[in-house]
Amino acid sequence: MSFTILALQGFGGVLAVVQREIVERKKWLTPEEFIEDWAVAQIMPGPNVVNLSLMIGDRYFGLRGALAALAGMLCVPLLVVLVLAVLYAQYGNHPGVAGALRGMAAVTAGMIAATGLKLATALRTHPLPRWLTGLIAALCVVSVLVLRLPLAYTLFILGGAACVLTYRKLKGTPA
Repeated sequence: MSFTILALQGFGGVLAVVQREIVERKKWLTPEEFIEDWAVAQIMPGPNVVNLSLMIGDRYFGLRGALAALAGMLCVPLLVVLVLAVLYAQYGNHPGVAGALRGMAAVTAGMIAATGLKLATALRTHPLPRWLTGLIAALCVVSVLVLRLPLAYTLFILGGAACVLTYRKLKGTPA
């Protein structure tokens, strides 16, 4: 039930809602655990939040929990998507609908940015210095927004570099 409610609350941009519910309200994960699990969920095939729900369901209730979390994340939202698709096919050309969708996109972007800022506090315990993590984040934003490089390449190069630097720092070798 919790994952169904989460999926319906954050329809189309669930990361901010999931972080607030799982970390701040339900306290199923600490901010550090959330970031670690989120990182794993992002590299697994499939939707990130669905992967995260599977990991949390499995952690607490095994295979049954994972399947229940998966069903919670997908079943009711699937019905909502089907209804919305039918409505959009009928009313998609209406100017009010286009304006509402533009407004929803702006709100979603703001929610994702706010979640990123909340989770940035977990960087205090990161092995790399803050200036370096900030630099890597800034380079990622510039690469995608200004240079228009594909996100996959940007994350592969900058994320790979960050992983190597973190690994070297943890092993005690010079970066």
